[in-house]
Amino acid sequence: MIPYLDLQSQYRSIRPEVEKAVLDVLASGQYVLGAPVEDFEKRFARYCGVRHCVAVNTGTSALHLALLAAGIGPGDEVITVPMTFMATVAAIVYTGAKPVLVDIDPRSWTMDPAKVEAAITPRTKAILPVHLHGQMADMAPLLDIARTHGLTLIEDACQAHGARYRGQTAGSLGDAGCFSFYPGKNLGAAGEGGALVTDRDDIAEQARLLRDWGQTVRYRHDVMAFNYRMDAIQGAVLGVKLSHLDGWTEARRAVAAQYDEHLAEGGMALPARIEGRRHVYHVYAVCVPERDRVRGLLNEAGVSTGIHYPIPIHLQPACADLGYGPGDFPVTERFARETLSLPIFPEMTGEQIADAAKALRSAVATLAG
Repeated sequence: MIPYLDLQSQYRSIRPEVEKAVLDVLASGQYVLGAPVEDFEKRFARYCGVRHCVAVNTGTSALHLALLAAGIGPGDEVITVPMTFMATVAAIVYTGAKPVLVDIDPRSWTMDPAKVEAAITPRTKAILPVHLHGQMADMAPLLDIARTHGLTLIEDACQAHGARYRGQTAGSLGDAGCFSFYPGKNLGAAGEGGALVTDRDDIAEQARLLRDWGQTVRYRHDVMAFNYRMDAIQGAVLGVKLSHLDGWTEARRAVAAQYDEHLAEGGMALPARIEGRRHVYHVYAVCVPERDRVRGLLNEAGVSTGIHYPIPIHLQPACADLGYGPGDFPVTERFARETLSLPIFPEMTGEQIADAAKALRSAVATLAG
């Protein structure tokens, strides 16, 4: 069986480093925030090309704090997309603001800038594009729109560690960028983790305050806040893995290039290679008719797959009160019906890639009849 993801192989490749880092934390007796987290924050800020990194317990918390620190609250509207994980929209709702959705671009599968201005109202306070699958959204026109209308722009970069747009790293273009370090991410912790990055002193200061019970000094709580702190063990593990991220990214890009070659004549939509953008392939998704039947045939052939995401946000029962329905976002809905995520991880062999691609071509051909 070809696994969708192989975290065991990754662990074996860095086991001595990880175990030393974890044991050092255990020996220190300091298990929440502390030196390992501070060191990771400094290094990840440099990696992203910004001045501040605020490490937290999840990517969802990073999004929540970025919005709050930017002043988003009840009565406000935040524009985002329906093709994303629930956390993007949940973080908006947590602030008391209303998510306003716009469709995705059919080529990049990220926010369509041409749809944004029509969604702006006097209540709009922010734009929240999602860098889907490791592909950055088209940031230049989105930044222009944000500047023109005086809006905050926050990047959901939870799937885009190290992705680039015109030479700038994900998280560094907007007012803030938010990352998840869930174990399966390109930079994954040994559990939950997240961070927001920013060049804005005010956002960083407010986020640090809000993540740790609103304390400026111990037991003095200046605002009602949250327990969103990162564990020291996660900071230590992420510090080890950050040193390997660029190598893993190039390996992922090499896997994707081999998939592109094997599937070029397969009659399916592949991830777009767009000039000026560096895709980091957290997910390698293809679009195929009869996706669920194709997936079943791949499973029979010993190829594990995923779907990101089968039910778009506007059709989720939890989001019924947003007022959208079937047909409102046709590009997103077609993508949700047809997208299929193939196995991809840095340690994947050429034989595994070829076998997975062959099984996919065979499944598509069989169903095409």
